[in-house]
Amino acid sequence: MAASLDPAAPYADIAAVGSLAAALRAAADAHGLDVPFEASASQPLLHASVPSPAPHRAALTVRAWAAERRWSIGGHEPFQDLALVTGDTRDLVQVALAAQGWHDGTALDDIHRAAPFTRLTGRFEVPDRDPAALAESEWRHLRTEADDKDRPRYRALVEAAYAEPALRALYPFTSHGTLRFSTSTRPRLTVVPLCLNAWGEGPYTLSAQYMGEAVAEATTAGEAVAAALAQLPPRLGPVTLGTP
Repeated sequence: MAASLDPAAPYADIAAVGSLAAALRAAADAHGLDVPFEASASQPLLHASVPSPAPHRAALTVRAWAAERRWSIGGHEPFQDLALVTGDTRDLVQVALAAQGWHDGTALDDIHRAAPFTRLTGRFEVPDRDPAALAESEWRHLRTEADDKDRPRYRALVEAAYAEPALRALYPFTSHGTLRFSTSTRPRLTVVPLCLNAWGEGPYTLSAQYMGEAVAEATTAGEAVAAALAQLPPRLGPVTLGTP
């Protein structure tokens, strides 16, 4: 979608007030909210943002869909640029409610209660960037994501890996459904040469690198994790910050 909109388009009312930020401010004002929406310099009809005074929250972004009248939000933490809250809705007032909570520093669960269209990713906020807490936050995200997916084998793999203290102490991440581990957090990962795969209906596989040759196969998630533990390098130490 272009930055300027056809008057017949589903966002004609946004074009009439000049920007998505202006339309959101009007929706907020009409419901007694006070949210400092900012217009995008390059695409003011399609994008807006809400700054956060909290240094551990990046600006909340609001984006218009191209194919239908709908808006998506994204609230990220700035160090790793990972989403804490997402969601999409056709209701600008709901967007304003979520944005008010984000700007005011409201707890993530309370933002969801105020604006039920929002989806919490499972990550929790770590204002002090403690690497162990960031690793635990990412584990909670993977477990939340696994519950949302219709992939029971993948979910079993994530849960089996999380149940093992040696793997739970590492920072987890995924590449196209392959569960992997790092001794440092994002944004600069220090990758451990272990890749656990639960794709398809075949056996679980363990390889040393993504898309590499399988070094072990297993019929259950527990067996796959046991094989990974046997290959785990010694003395990895605690997770550190992956500083750019």
